[in-house]
Amino acid sequence: MRARPWPRRTAAALLAAVLLLLAGCASSVDPIERLGRKAAQRVRPAGQAAPTPRPYRRWGLAAPLPAPPRPPARPSPRAAASATPAVIDHVDTPDRVVFLTYDDGAERDPRFVDMVRELRLPVSMFLTDSVVGPGYGHFARLLSVGAALENHTLEHPALRGLPYAGQRAEICGQRDKLHARFGVRSRLFRPPYGSYDTTTLRAAADCGVSTVVLWRASMTETRLRFTHGRRSLRPGDILLVTSDDDDLDGPTLRERTTALLRDVEAEGLTVGRLQDYLR
Repeated sequence: MRARPWPRRTAAALLAAVLLLLAGCASSVDPIERLGRKAAQRVRPAGQAAPTPRPYRRWGLAAPLPAPPRPPARPSPRAAASATPAVIDHVDTPDRVVFLTYDDGAERDPRFVDMVRELRLPVSMFLTDSVVGPGYGHFARLLSVGAALENHTLEHPALRGLPYAGQRAEICGQRDKLHARFGVRSRLFRPPYGSYDTTTLRAAADCGVSTVVLWRASMTETRLRFTHGRRSLRPGDILLVTSDDDDLDGPTLRERTTALLRDVEAEGLTVGRLQDYLR
């Protein structure tokens, strides 16, 4: 028996239904695949730089350093009591701050400038002319990002026992160099090796020095070394970070600074600007 053909209207309806079903299958996408497509659309365009990490993470810190408190508005009574410079390795202050200082100027890493700028570190650089040599441009960049440049003599001799004329030439000579090169009027002085005598203090006073700055702790390759007192950081400590371009296998100035900042954070302290506390 021969089958009867479907009416044209029915066949058209069936064809439309099949086409609609196929279109629906093609448009339906698994939800996971849809999320993947959206994520792909959010991928940065070609040539666009990846987002930079936060500054404190770039330099190896787990959290940003707290902002230092507003420093005292009055000069230190100890510094104002006599024309003879005060000799300090610690600042008497209730503020939970310590002070970062660097000697000589041997290591001149351009990335250290970036570190000081991005972390807004108020560092003090005690410079020796014979060590800095042709690297004064590096310290001009540090000055431009907020570092303070201070006096550490012309030739880095141990001053104790030297005659007055020689000590005065070393201190005043570097004071004049700093002023000629940077326009700064240094009033802080650190004697090489921390070695000084009463003649040093007299020569320093004649060179306009208000404070002779020593240190209570220094950052070695692996840890803090304290000169006296409690073997832990306390508010007001002046800290020395040494550098050595000849020690290629040791930690860099940046690495030593990072290690020191971790110790500072662990004690609930932050970094203050030494000059603000020694007016």
